[in-house]
Amino acid sequence: MLASHLTHRRTWLALVLAAASAAPYAAAPDTDADLATAMSDTNSRAMRGRELVPPGVILNLKGKQRSLVWQGSYIVNTTGCIDCHTHPSYSPGGDPFKGQPERVNAEQYMSGGRQFGPFTAPNLTPDNAGRPAGLTRDQFVQTLRTGHDPRDPAGDILQVMPWPAVGKMTTKDLYAIYEYLRAIPSLPDNPNPGP
Repeated sequence: MLASHLTHRRTWLALVLAAASAAPYAAAPDTDADLATAMSDTNSRAMRGRELVPPGVILNLKGKQRSLVWQGSYIVNTTGCIDCHTHPSYSPGGDPFKGQPERVNAEQYMSGGRQFGPFTAPNLTPDNAGRPAGLTRDQFVQTLRTGHDPRDPAGDILQVMPWPAVGKMTTKDLYAIYEYLRAIPSLPDNPNPGP
């Protein structure tokens, strides 16, 4: 089971790296037409992100930058974040890998719980202060860039989490992820962690 998850993670990393290399933020547009294309792509990502919020996940948009929320939704819901941070990933009868119509597990959405040997994916939902995983935006970005959670002892590095790939995203993309996670419902740590 762990081997299949690791194979899935490698495939996911390859997809994320390919998507990151094709991101519209990678280089400054050369012409007005290039800028219009980049803006159109950014807007289409935000529109698609709005559509991708799983049914049953009610967002709190008060005080949030909506365009960032939607862009964050696009990233979170298309790059496999639920594979680790939502356990089980799909509701009963909603597992697309079993040929069922996809239905993300809204009851445990982003509350962590996927175990990889001694490692458990953390809860990324907002804490009582509205901070995803209990981190400020700067701490969140720093964690994804370095692999070190500032609450852990010096020298500890996140394992399994593909931070080397995710950390290469633009700062705007990481801010968007954070803003989306600020908007999702706060949940306690997953009560039924498992592989």
